[in-house]
Amino acid sequence: MISRRTMLKASAATAAALTARPWPAFADNATGVTDTEIKIGQTMPYSGPASAYGVIGRVDAAYFKMINDQGGINGRKINLISLDDGYSPPKAVEQIRKLVEQEQVAFIFNSLGTPSNSAIRDYLNENKVPQLFVATGASKFGDPEHYPWTMGWQPNYRTEAAIFAKHILANKPAAKIGILYQNDDFGKDYLNGLKETLGDKNAGMVVKEVSYEVSEPTVDSQVITLQGSGADTFVIAATPKFAAQAFRKAYDVGWKPVEYVTNVSLSVGAVLKPAGLEKCVGAMTGDYGKEATDPKWKDDPGMNTWRDFMAKYMPGADTTDANAVYAYGVSATLVQVLKQCGADLSRERIMKEAANLKDLELPTTLPGIKINTSPTNFYPIRSMQLARFDGTTWELFGDVLTG
Repeated sequence: MISRRTMLKASAATAAALTARPWPAFADNATGVTDTEIKIGQTMPYSGPASAYGVIGRVDAAYFKMINDQGGINGRKINLISLDDGYSPPKAVEQIRKLVEQEQVAFIFNSLGTPSNSAIRDYLNENKVPQLFVATGASKFGDPEHYPWTMGWQPNYRTEAAIFAKHILANKPAAKIGILYQNDDFGKDYLNGLKETLGDKNAGMVVKEVSYEVSEPTVDSQVITLQGSGADTFVIAATPKFAAQAFRKAYDVGWKPVEYVTNVSLSVGAVLKPAGLEKCVGAMTGDYGKEATDPKWKDDPGMNTWRDFMAKYMPGADTTDANAVYAYGVSATLVQVLKQCGADLSRERIMKEAANLKDLELPTTLPGIKINTSPTNFYPIRSMQLARFDGTTWELFGDVLTG
């Protein structure tokens, strides 16, 4: 960014060339911010093996349109530039560099995927660009000591894995556990969280662990391997496409284990319907958001607000897709951060306020679950509640738990 002082010091020829350009009137010390706009960037897998998550980017954009229609943030409209990275780390790096260096966004918001966010984290931290509310629960994205410009949002995967392990120990202490996991930090967080909570004493409960690569067409062979291991408990740490395949294959081959699935693949619309609803009955997950298909929330004021938003800004969208509820909540959290910033929208102030959220309640999160951050805690949501699929919706049971 070229300040007025720097321009005055430039040579006459250079100054003439600069003043001939239509330079935007950026706010003081705030890249990507003008008197009328806050420009932010994002990458999403609109294509590729995780394209089911593309709805998140579309709902993010729709939410900000709603905010802009209401007057924006202190008079500034939010301009979200959301680019496709195909769930490919090299493509994510390319697109993020474009957003930062060419588009000069203020910060990166809710980019999706553990592999993609891992690939861009060093670059963004070296350049002191906020990597805010990443759309992944990998535990590595809550490390303010080493990565002070990166913050997660949803519960980290180890938290959920720990909750699964505690439930297994309490309800099926002789379980033979088989786990399917994506071969990256996302899947390994579940594997490691499960093993750590079981402890050395119960390490033998995990009888088989099988991974898959996102480039593979199916996980059918992995499911058959797990069935052959004698496992009677199946932990699915997979993204939507592969989670749907795992449910379907287990059912089709007559394997009937107790099933647990990561919360990032709990969507009735994006995962369970493609798998076959009847093939997922009895599966359990951890949740922190209100389930749109649950009649419990039929008259809930918060969910009615979400439904009104979807009807107006996402007409025709699948309202059984939990990803749309997720996107609404994380976008609302960002708006709160920007409001707390006031007139100072520097990158430093944005990170300071992101780390200063106190008991924030969202219309779409479960009762009792609040968002809290601090300079030493970059995990905004740290609690979940178990839920069981009944063939139509997820039914909550037990208490709200912290892993």
